[in-house]
Amino acid sequence: MLELKNIKRHYKTGQVSVSALKGIDFHVDKGDFVSIMGPSGSGKSTLLNIIGCLDRPSEGEYILADNHVEKLGDSRLADIRNQFIGFVFQSFHLLPELTAQANVELPLIYRGVGGKIRKEKAVKALEAVGLGERRKHVPSQLSGGEQQRVAIARALVGDPTVILADEPTGALDSRSSRVIMGIFQRLNREKGITVVQVTHEYNIACHGNRVIHLLDGEIERVETLEKPIDAVEAEVAAAGENK
Repeated sequence: MLELKNIKRHYKTGQVSVSALKGIDFHVDKGDFVSIMGPSGSGKSTLLNIIGCLDRPSEGEYILADNHVEKLGDSRLADIRNQFIGFVFQSFHLLPELTAQANVELPLIYRGVGGKIRKEKAVKALEAVGLGERRKHVPSQLSGGEQQRVAIARALVGDPTVILADEPTGALDSRSSRVIMGIFQRLNREKGITVVQVTHEYNIACHGNRVIHLLDGEIERVETLEKPIDAVEAEVAAAGENK
């Protein structure tokens, strides 16, 4: 699905050069669920931005679906993002004046998809995250967990091959976090969508099958999880404890 070879990213601040990434090598197979962890300043967000074609490496090769991303122009990068990637962010990035359905339709508007098909696909995506009946609500009428589910539906509506999530549960309570992880696991297991998430919470990272630990712009270690946390089982257990 994607492969990074000796990825480096340097920034220039005045006369000072900062190395955010110092030679990253790893690959993600189709159907993987990978978590990226590390302390603040370890390069997590920089790495995710490069994976998502929002930034370019200073050195190295990045191959996504047989495309050598580092060689592509801005227009082709935009096409790659649109065709292959769905983004989910910590702060949701929903337009406050639009309904949930209208927010989900936005990526399809940029693709030039007609109104009827847009509506059908948006409703289907919202139903996939359990919000079909809330599609006419604006963000202020939704809880934080529901807003994040709308953001996931927006990421899904374009039928992405991979979902990239940057701290997707960072602004949520524990129950909403389990719900979001349950949705990611279902999309990964049932639809085969590849998931790559950045998180600072180890229990969230352990919902995937692999954890990449970053430190000072380098991979410190890669942890393979034989038995990831099952979000549905965790939710049932938590419900029992709260009785």
